[in-house]
Amino acid sequence: MHVTVISPEASMYEGPADAVVAPAYDGRVGILPRHAPFMTLLGTGVLVVRREGQDHRFTVHGGFLQVVDDTVRVVTEHLEKEPAA
Repeated sequence: MHVTVISPEASMYEGPADAVVAPAYDGRVGILPRHAPFMTLLGTGVLVVRREGQDHRFTVHGGFLQVVDDTVRVVTEHLEKEPAA
């Protein structure tokens, strides 16, 4: 699936992914390839984009996540890249 992670300041991730785990306003959601169409508001927490065993981690505050046609769009009000572990 294709994933885009953006905020008003920057685009932080654009490319393929094997999974996405996001902090929805009412709990964490997991998205895998071929997920049904879906939309949710984001809360505050860590967004994880997994690609070939490597995690790209971001702190997000507000916004939304949309899944349409094997494409995940994360649009957030505030976005910070987490340091590599």
